[in-house]
Amino acid sequence: MKTKRILAASAGVVVAALALAGCSGGGGTGAPSAEAQTDSGGKITVWVDPPRVPAAEAFQEAYPDIEIDVVQIDGTVGGKTVKQSFANFDEAGSGWPDAIFFPSNDDIAWATNSTSNYAADLTDLLPEVIEGYDPAVLSFCEIDGKIRCLRNDAAPDVFWYNKAFFDENGYTLPTTWEEYGELAATIAEEHPGKISGFLGDAYAVNRYLQGSGCPTNDRVSETEAHIDLSDPACVRATELLTQMYDADALSTQGIFDGDAAEAGANLVMSPGAVWWGNYLFRDTWKIPAGQMSAVAPLTWEGESEPSTGNEGGGLWGVSSHIKGKQLENALTFATFVATDPAWQVDLSTGLPGYGPVQDPWLAKIEADEYFADIPTVQEAFKEAASAVKPYSYMLYDTGSVWTETVSPTLIAGGSVEEAIAAFGEELVNQAKSVGYTVQ
Repeated sequence: MKTKRILAASAGVVVAALALAGCSGGGGTGAPSAEAQTDSGGKITVWVDPPRVPAAEAFQEAYPDIEIDVVQIDGTVGGKTVKQSFANFDEAGSGWPDAIFFPSNDDIAWATNSTSNYAADLTDLLPEVIEGYDPAVLSFCEIDGKIRCLRNDAAPDVFWYNKAFFDENGYTLPTTWEEYGELAATIAEEHPGKISGFLGDAYAVNRYLQGSGCPTNDRVSETEAHIDLSDPACVRATELLTQMYDADALSTQGIFDGDAAEAGANLVMSPGAVWWGNYLFRDTWKIPAGQMSAVAPLTWEGESEPSTGNEGGGLWGVSSHIKGKQLENALTFATFVATDPAWQVDLSTGLPGYGPVQDPWLAKIEADEYFADIPTVQEAFKEAASAVKPYSYMLYDTGSVWTETVSPTLIAGGSVEEAIAAFGEELVNQAKSVGYTVQ
C-alpha cells in the first residue's frame, strides 16, 4: 500500500499548495489549452476543509492503489485564503489541486469564470453520476448549461415546528406562507416570548427571500446580474416578515449567535435547513428529544407547488487543467466523495445530495430517535430537495450583505421595509463593485 498523507494548511496554504498540488503546466494566466493539460501519471492532490478530511480518508481506504496527497485547508465560509491561492496559481499557470471541496459555495463563481476556469465541465465526464441528482439539487452547479461541480450534501429548507407545543395548545400546522405569518402573530400574542423565526444570520436571506423566488442572485451571464427587490416575489416576502416582526414573532439574532440557544428554546416553528435538526436542535440548542418535527415546505397562496430556500450544502470541484490518468483518478475521487455510502451514509452528517444514497442516510434518523414524528421528517427531507427555488452563487456575498444591513437596521428602530431596502441597495453596490452590470 502506498503511503498517504494528510497535510495541514491554513495561513501557509499557498506555500503548501505550491509544493504539493498537481503540477499542471503551461505558464501564463487563464485556462490552459487542452494541449497544456498535464498528466502526473496518476498521483493526485486534493484540498479539503476539516469536516471533509474523513471523506478523503475513506477514499484512501477504498482506493489504496491511488497515490494521493490530502491538503487540509482553511474551511472558513467567506474566507479569502483559498481564493488568493488560486489567483496565484492562475498567474503562475501551475499549482492547482486536482480536486477540492470549496470552503464557500460562492467560490464556484470565481472558479468557473473566464479568468480562472478552474472547475472542469463534468457534463460528459461523469454523466451517470449527474443523472443520480435531482435537478434542483444540482442546479447550483449548472452554469451556462454545464455541470461544473458536484453537490456533497443537500440543504433544502423544510418547515420545522415544535410538535409538543402544537399538540399541547391545539394549533394547526400552516400549509401556506401566508398562514405561517398569521399563525406566528397569533402565537406571539397568546404566548409572549415564543418566536417563529430568526433574521440575524446569513442564511435568513435564503429562508425568506430565496424561498419566495426573490431575484437577489439571478445570474444572467458571467458579467450580468439581475437584482430587483421591487419584484412581487420580494414584496410578498417583505410583507410576510413585516407582519411577523411587528407582532414580535421574529428574533433579530442569528442561528449561530452565542446566545441563540436561549431564543432557540422558544422557537415554535420556522423554515430551516434539514441540518437544523441534528446540528441546531439536538447538538447546539439541546432541545429535548420528542419535541421537534418537520413537514414539507410551504406553498405561497395562488401557487400549486411548494417553494423553499437552501442553506449551504457543499460543492466538490475537479481541475480542468489535467488529463489522462491524473484526471481519471481525480474523477474517481470526485465520484467517491459525492456518491459512495462509505462517506455519504456512514460518515456524513448532512443529507446526501446524490439521490440513490439518501434513503440509507435517512434510515439513520430512526436509530437516533430524536424527532417527534420520524416518518414525516424523513418524507419532508426528500420532498424539500426538489422544491428549492433557483439561486446562483455569485462573486458578491449575499449573506454578508444581509447581516450587515437587515438586523442592524431593525435594532436601530427601522422597519422591515427599510431593512430590506437597505439590503437591496447595498447588494446592488456590492454586485457592481465586483464587476457585474446589474439589470
